[in-house]
Amino acid sequence: MKLIKYLKPYWFWALLTPLTMIGEVAADLWQPKLMEKLVNEGVLNNNQQLLISVGLLMLLTVALGGLSGTSCSVFASLASQNFACDLRKDVFKRAMGLSFQQTDKFTTGSLITRMTNDITQMQHFVEQCLRMFVRSGMMFLGGIIMMLTLNSRFGIILLAALPVQLIIMALVLKAVNPLYAKVQKKLDHVNNVMQENVNGARMVKAYVQEERETDRFNAANDALTDTNLKVSLIVARLSPLLSIIMNVSIVALIYIGGLEVMAGAMEVGTIMAAITYNTQVLHSVMMVSMMFQSIARGRASAKRLEEVLDTDPVIKGGSYAPEKLGEITLDNISFHYPGFEGRHVLDHLSLTVHPGENLAILGATGSGKSSLIHLITRFYDVTAGEVRISGTPIQEFDLTALRDKIAVVLQKSELFSGTVADNIRWGKPNATDEEIARAARIAQAAEFIERMPERYETIIAEKGASLSGGQKQRISIARALVRQPELLIFDDSTSALDLATEGKLRAAILAELKGTTLITVAQRIASVKDCDRIVVLEDGGIAAVGTHEELLKNSPVYRDIYQSQTKEGGLIDG
Repeated sequence: MKLIKYLKPYWFWALLTPLTMIGEVAADLWQPKLMEKLVNEGVLNNNQQLLISVGLLMLLTVALGGLSGTSCSVFASLASQNFACDLRKDVFKRAMGLSFQQTDKFTTGSLITRMTNDITQMQHFVEQCLRMFVRSGMMFLGGIIMMLTLNSRFGIILLAALPVQLIIMALVLKAVNPLYAKVQKKLDHVNNVMQENVNGARMVKAYVQEERETDRFNAANDALTDTNLKVSLIVARLSPLLSIIMNVSIVALIYIGGLEVMAGAMEVGTIMAAITYNTQVLHSVMMVSMMFQSIARGRASAKRLEEVLDTDPVIKGGSYAPEKLGEITLDNISFHYPGFEGRHVLDHLSLTVHPGENLAILGATGSGKSSLIHLITRFYDVTAGEVRISGTPIQEFDLTALRDKIAVVLQKSELFSGTVADNIRWGKPNATDEEIARAARIAQAAEFIERMPERYETIIAEKGASLSGGQKQRISIARALVRQPELLIFDDSTSALDLATEGKLRAAILAELKGTTLITVAQRIASVKDCDRIVVLEDGGIAAVGTHEELLKNSPVYRDIYQSQTKEGGLIDG
């Protein structure tokens, strides 16, 4: 199993676990022998001295066995918990490195299940293997040996009981093993539905679709429950059947032992010891069945985790790390999203963005505006053509070095749990209070932040629920500005701002961030009419490029957009 490498750093704890388990098993195996002596030589012969000495020895054995068992549990927990911790870190790191298309393929709900439930299953699997594998193996072999030392005829009973137990175990495990993978997939679906409804709670309420979404969740949840019940019902048969076999063998032992006692060939204490050893041997087989269930679940979870760890990120960086970003060139690029090969979002598009330029990208919904931004930031790679920065293909750039110089503000403002300052500082972890205040001021966010109870230390509700859309956008913009990027991209990220506030924002950016290349994706002409150049996209290609005045004269597409946003010749301002 590939994941075993995560246990290697904790080999010392993993080694101590079975070693201390030996002490616990040895104590369990020695107890019946002491009990035999206690009954045969102490109780039956009324030997008080022997009763006290053997009784004390049994108590000491129990104490040492208990100490060994406790130590074994501690060492197994240290090994399995650290194993799971390291595995979870690597799976999360790999998930963070996956491209958008790979994350979509796995689905967010499935990735969450893999990083939580599947890793927990692996943790239990490791812990059980370290403890139960040694315990059941030693108890099985040791119990048989100790039982045969009492009377070789007892071996016949074990020889009859063990094959029946093993056949029952094999049949149950064969039936249940394939179901564990189905359980995890059903759990993925439940998490996906749950995540969609938590994220889209406002939409669900707005369209009064609570009943529909409840039915959808119930269907996913019922499917998971049915599969789990199917597993449980199959496994539930195992323990009673094995217990019946064990109890039948005990009856046989008592019968044979009783005959031996009446014949004077055996004493009562020996029968009691034999019953205990028989129980230990057959119970160890039951423990093996439980362990095989853990192995089956562990294998299913390990396969799912290996799928994530073995997935190489589609977007890989090079080694080039320039000191400064220069001219951005899109050279005859085409692009389609993975899985939609016949539908090009961008088709044979060429564009050059000059350093320090204030460029706008305008177009109808679905014209490819956001896709163009995704290619510049290398969230996706082009299908054809080439993206170059300072003449160097973007694939040769170190991803961290490239994105450290870029700040992107998306239309959907993602805020994180924490204070206002924490959310702004997220763009630059080592930002000072002065830098945060400056970024907020440029983003036109300082005014409402200063009115908050704790100002920059005010706690933001989950996902910014306590803020308006415009406030969330301005904090997101401040987060981008605090980076002091060389390339600043607004992907329709001022849609919640009124035109007056947006005008102040753009004036402040141009005044405070001189030399920064600014690319603005927008729907409103009023937001971009003062840009150096405006690129009009239509059907994945460039319909026109020019200033506001030039496009009004030369571009029918731009004129149509302009006229749709004007009222008696004046731009609609809200």
